[in-house]
Amino acid sequence: MNMVSKDQAIGGLIFLVCVVVAIGYIITLFGYEAIVKPLLNLTWSTSGVQFWLIAIPVLVAFVAVLAIGAWIGWTMATTPPPKPIEEFEFEEKAEEKEEEKEEKKKKEKE
Repeated sequence: MNMVSKDQAIGGLIFLVCVVVAIGYIITLFGYEAIVKPLLNLTWSTSGVQFWLIAIPVLVAFVAVLAIGAWIGWTMATTPPPKPIEEFEFEEKAEEKEEEKEEKKKKEKE
């Protein structure tokens, strides 16, 4: 008996849900009149159902893109600017001078 890890089980579940939703979406989009409407005894118009099957995912994707853009903008707006390169060079030179002084002190003690 081959046991799967928790991650593999979750991955398998995600895969299965996505396949079922994709098949249901395709059947509803293209076979609503022939399959879904008689099966569920629905009275909704075919064009209305097809419109919402397209509109809802487009709306969700559009809002997701806007949310990602807003998050990027917020992050950029609230992040302090980096130090100029000159300051880094100055700090490096100061550190080098301190190290040289320490080395001279060590040599003098010896």
